[in-house]
Amino acid sequence: MTSSSSVTLSQALLARAISHSNSTSDRVSLSSLPSFSGLKSTSSAAASVKLARVPRRRLSRPVRAAAVETLDKTTETSLVEKSVNTIRFLAIDAVEKANSGHPGLPMGCAPMGHILYDEIMRYNPKNPYWFNRDRFVLSAGHGCMLQYALLHLAGYDSVKEEDLKGFRQWGSKTPGHPENFETPGVEVTTGPLGQGIANAVGLALAEKHLAARFNKPDSEIVDHYTYCILGDGCQMEGISNEAASLAGHWGLGKLIAFYDDNHISIDGDTEIAFTENVDARYEALGWHVLWVKNGNTGYDEIRAAIKEAKAVTDKPTLIKVTTTIGFGSPNKANSYSVHGAALGAKEVDATRQNLGWPYEPFHVPENVKSHWSRHTPEGAALEAEWNAKFAEYEKKYAEEAAELKSIITGELPAGWEKALPTYTPEVPADATRNLSQANLNALAPVLPGLIGGSADLASSNMTLMKMFGDFQKGTPEERNIRFGVREHAMGAISNGISLHSPGFIPYCATFFVFTDYMRNAIRLSALAESRVIYVMTHDSIGLGEDGPTHQPIEHLASFRAMPNILMLRPADGNETAGSYKVAVENKKRPSILALSRQKLPNLAGTSVEGVATGGYIVSDNSTGNKPDVILIGTGSELEIAYKAGEELRKEGKAVRVVSFVSWELFEDQSDAYKESVLPAAVTARVSIEAGSTFGWHKIIGTKGKAIGIDRFGASAPAPIIYKEYGITVEAVIAAAKEVC
Repeated sequence: MTSSSSVTLSQALLARAISHSNSTSDRVSLSSLPSFSGLKSTSSAAASVKLARVPRRRLSRPVRAAAVETLDKTTETSLVEKSVNTIRFLAIDAVEKANSGHPGLPMGCAPMGHILYDEIMRYNPKNPYWFNRDRFVLSAGHGCMLQYALLHLAGYDSVKEEDLKGFRQWGSKTPGHPENFETPGVEVTTGPLGQGIANAVGLALAEKHLAARFNKPDSEIVDHYTYCILGDGCQMEGISNEAASLAGHWGLGKLIAFYDDNHISIDGDTEIAFTENVDARYEALGWHVLWVKNGNTGYDEIRAAIKEAKAVTDKPTLIKVTTTIGFGSPNKANSYSVHGAALGAKEVDATRQNLGWPYEPFHVPENVKSHWSRHTPEGAALEAEWNAKFAEYEKKYAEEAAELKSIITGELPAGWEKALPTYTPEVPADATRNLSQANLNALAPVLPGLIGGSADLASSNMTLMKMFGDFQKGTPEERNIRFGVREHAMGAISNGISLHSPGFIPYCATFFVFTDYMRNAIRLSALAESRVIYVMTHDSIGLGEDGPTHQPIEHLASFRAMPNILMLRPADGNETAGSYKVAVENKKRPSILALSRQKLPNLAGTSVEGVATGGYIVSDNSTGNKPDVILIGTGSELEIAYKAGEELRKEGKAVRVVSFVSWELFEDQSDAYKESVLPAAVTARVSIEAGSTFGWHKIIGTKGKAIGIDRFGASAPAPIIYKEYGITVEAVIAAAKEVC
């Protein structure tokens, strides 16, 4: 944790030695980039140009793309064009071989992709996890062959030629959409449109936060950009507007997004459904907006736009790049037919002829290969330089370096769990949402990467870390995030924060029922192995008078059905603390904490340790692992099961009461442990939960009885609703007598 070796820090991120080179960089200097009269800024902050609005593209635009001219080009430009066409044809060939995929975007976006990866971005292809690398997100994830081609040319070991040939095939490192857990070099998992740009906002937020928190006047140890390519589909999805609104509000100056303005979606020209002025919208959201009119061959326009974007440090930049989808295809360019299907053998041949490409499929010309090969020594040199810089930083600022190291490596501080509070039955009853806040405030000082907030419900979700202020444009070092009423973006931004560095532990909060607004982001947390803690309060009919619009019913069951996510419903203080312990320790699984609005007692028999098992015995008067009946409860209903057990024992029954706080964790346990809690021979089982009974027969068996709610809730005080819906001690006792 406190090692003085900066090389050790890199090795912690890459489990093999990295060979560093002293080669100097020959990247294009930003100061030498040309200006270009074709570059237009739609931002009022640009003093040198007049506001330019984009004319809407007409449905009658020509379909055929002109061949790329090679006459009167300099050698340098000729090599760039050959590199760009290499990217195009690697994508074309991979999609053609798979007979599946999306060739149009890579063909249109190849110029901006080339300039980003070859001239602008700082990265080490032999260590994709180098901390201070620039991040790239392909929000339009269907065009993933663009990114795979770029990773291949740049020298990433994760994308060899055989991987390109295995595009979209079983076991391939080149799946049908970018997956961070599958392909090193891919930062986040994208595909559902709009998620990627919101992830990119999270990545940029993380950089801005760390830079403000750890940089010193004599040492800028955190300094990298986040680049993103998004398309018309991303722009149509509401999540992109939510995320862009926050990015503008926060002034994320190191976020540069490229809008692939090709005006084609699956159904055809976007004139049929998407005619808004995107430039004006982003300008209103607080972005600097530029327009590159020729994204097909306007390399200098793209370079100049990036140069200007980097010069604007107080707001994010949207560079609208007008491209032709499927550029170079004589018969399919600028049409929906090139969006999501292979070109076909005849059109591939025609495109080769049109672009003057005489090579066999998957061929990379030697001069292109040689040109890109420099990124391996350059990347090693960049990382070695940063490691040396960090070593000096560590000598001067040992405490800050230790905190930053924890965030970079994901190594938790020793003994962090000792900060978690514990409770006895004598501690007054409290809502688990309040107990959650106590845990957050106990953990904040000992977990450097803990950061998060609520969707405009902080005072109700109880999620403020009281020792910190708000992350804002002027105070990015603070750790409370105000997401506003933007649940969907909140989840996706949290994913970006989590995937920025292994030691970040983002949490986000709203009412449990409003997970419906953010479900896709939560699902991607699970898929991308992103440790996000979803703090979801008002978890049942127990919220009372707000009624059925706010009372979750099916939500617990739905998340239990989702792979690779922990659905936790703690019953009291100890279980809330145990839930946080589990959530922090599970580095590749997100967690949802379903928390009560109503007060709950601290029960005898609950424990922090018990939560880690998912289900455990809280009270039992049986012997020989042979109870007459097993009562199973979660969350606020564990108290009901507990009281029912006490009453049944008065009647001479041997009763075991089990807290089933997490189905997933219980499933992880050994068969022997499961048998010790739920012996197969005991079929008399009753479950009680103020939610859908769906799935409970997996736990209680065909002879068991599930008490729950399989209809919508109602507006009334919570005790009345519980009584009317039969979520009572009396109902549990009656069910127990029925099954045993």
